[in-house]
Amino acid sequence: MSAARALGFLFLLAPLAMLASDRGATLGGATLGGATLGGATLGAPEVVVAAHPLAAEAGLAVLERGGNAMDAAVTVQAVLAVVEPQETGIAGGGFLLHLDAVSGAVHFFDGRETAPAAARPERFLVANRWPLPFWLAVVSGRAVGAPGLLPMLEQAHAAHGTLPWAELMEPAIEIAEAGLPFPGRLRRQVLADRSLQLFAGTRDLAAAARSGEPWRHPELAEVLRRIAAEGAAALQRGELADNLVGATRGGWLPGDLTRDDLAAYRPQRREPVCGRYRQWTLCSAPPPSSGGIALLQALGMLERFDLPALDAVSVQAVHLIAEASRLAFADRQRYIGDPDFVPVPVAGLIDPDYLAERAALIDLSRAMVVPPPGVPGVTPEVEDAPPLEPDPEHGTTHFSIVDRNGNAVALTSSIEAPFGARRRVDGYLLNNQLADFDFRPLRDGAPAANAVAPGKRPRSSMSPTFVFDGDGELVLVVGSRGGSRIIGYVLKVLIGVLDWNLPLADAIALPNLVHRGQRLEIEADTVLVGLAPALEALGHRVQVRVLESGLHGIERIDAGWRGAADPRMDGAALPLVPGPSQLE
Repeated sequence: MSAARALGFLFLLAPLAMLASDRGATLGGATLGGATLGGATLGAPEVVVAAHPLAAEAGLAVLERGGNAMDAAVTVQAVLAVVEPQETGIAGGGFLLHLDAVSGAVHFFDGRETAPAAARPERFLVANRWPLPFWLAVVSGRAVGAPGLLPMLEQAHAAHGTLPWAELMEPAIEIAEAGLPFPGRLRRQVLADRSLQLFAGTRDLAAAARSGEPWRHPELAEVLRRIAAEGAAALQRGELADNLVGATRGGWLPGDLTRDDLAAYRPQRREPVCGRYRQWTLCSAPPPSSGGIALLQALGMLERFDLPALDAVSVQAVHLIAEASRLAFADRQRYIGDPDFVPVPVAGLIDPDYLAERAALIDLSRAMVVPPPGVPGVTPEVEDAPPLEPDPEHGTTHFSIVDRNGNAVALTSSIEAPFGARRRVDGYLLNNQLADFDFRPLRDGAPAANAVAPGKRPRSSMSPTFVFDGDGELVLVVGSRGGSRIIGYVLKVLIGVLDWNLPLADAIALPNLVHRGQRLEIEADTVLVGLAPALEALGHRVQVRVLESGLHGIERIDAGWRGAADPRMDGAALPLVPGPSQLE
């Protein structure tokens, strides 16, 4: 893909993405990647859905020249590192779910960042007593973990890719060198965040956003060129590693990351968390992500209720989803951590009998005062449950890919908070993922499951998810951005598609609602706001706020695949299939 073609394609897709955003904000919104003609639904043999049109276009080009879903994933992620640097990048981490269409096997690759060897449980305490304010911890060197995204991609590509690694990096290198119009959502984020002016690594972003000039990344292009030639080792050893470590050592609360920490990083292959929901089978992210367990727990509780009979925007539906989410988050806080460091009772937490006991705690007439964590096999007393600590909004990206042979990839990646640790080196931003650890190392006098430890991975909520029908056929690929709200966003889509029989685009466009244990958050400027008084009468603490998900998914239809991009974002689902009027 030439640089000129990349720029021209962006200008072509910009109005289409805006149109999809405008039309997708309500039920009946635009569905990208599929069209209806004479009652028949047309699909595509292969689809790429990502948070930026250039990333989707580059991934589709890989598929069109014979690459598979894993090959396209490497290219899409590399391009996103250039065009969506505030959310993801080569110094971040991620989780990748892969379906091998030949064997039917589902593989999971863990590229979560790790704490340095020097990390200690009191890392984010003041005087070993008081937790640091979150936004002070985020911009510190202590928040930077050893990056895992590139080693994970390299491992997954070596196992399942077909095209040469270096070739797959070329589109990102070309875009970084040629430049591109400053991305719209990034411009909005930059101009709204005055704190970026306080840090040398991000201070120039506002000027670039206002300039109107093509946004170029010569330093990042050179780094990507070295990664193309040397693989992940380029960032783990030598000059680039020295530069990365050096960027963590200055400024507020210097970090303790070393070259040895970078060189020692190893991605992990883990068993995905899979379970049943009604007639479907879901597979999603295992610990150290809480996403798969929380989704299966919430759905397992909701299966005891007749959700399909309820209106999607009714008080009763919102109440049930909120209460099931609260109970899942109570278990998340109690049990989920890095399984290499703490025992996580995965099977017990998603056991149907256990979830039936949890569902029995849900009262249709009132909200729980405090959601209790459970013990598989034991129904706890509600009064004994400790309150949960709030989780801040995090920045992340997600993309979904299905190739013409039925191989699929769902990849969620992140540098954690938008703009990460506000530290930029060699053209890319560093992560602040270690701020996802519990700042308090003890809970009820015992070590917290998500306490800091050397080499440990912090708990995540990333939820790349596959859904299979009763015949074992893949029917849905989905995931989202949004920090710990990811679980609620993906849950909403799963219920919308599986219980309410909505097309994927309509399920994504449903108003967002999230409950993480403290309050029921409902999306501003949607019909849910009108339900707030009735929900408060049930005992919910309701907060109306902007909930900017980044749901990107693909669904199976009669004649292929159909993708849908979140109308709240600037992304795209490709290919774009002509609408009915263009086919007549």
